[in-house]
Amino acid sequence: MAVSLPSAGFRSEIRSAFHGDWAAPFAGGEDRAALARKASAARLRPANPPRSVPMMKNVNEGKGIFAPLVVVTRNIVGKQRFNQLRGKAIALHSQVITEFCKSIGADGKQRQGLIRLAKKNGERLGFLA
Repeated sequence: MAVSLPSAGFRSEIRSAFHGDWAAPFAGGEDRAALARKASAARLRPANPPRSVPMMKNVNEGKGIFAPLVVVTRNIVGKQRFNQLRGKAIALHSQVITEFCKSIGADGKQRQGLIRLAKKNGERLGFLA
């Protein structure tokens, strides 16, 4: 059994449901092409700008009295081998600091503070160039 609705009654029912008719969004002077351009521009523009990638770069690169020696050594030995040697030297220095802290009875927080201080001094002197 089919029910026929008069078209005028059906449209008024829809119109009252959302306070307009289907042609209302396009009747305000904007055509479909303009709305499509706006929609595609909104999709292409990212919601948040891309974040910059943090770079681990030494602020004091090239500064300090030992920086030229470090740079020359890195160029002679090669970057990969130089970084291996630097890592071993830093690990050895951290062990020395740890043994010193054990001998004087310093806690872990003080030990970390001394390691940070050693890193800052190394940067200032140019060892981390």
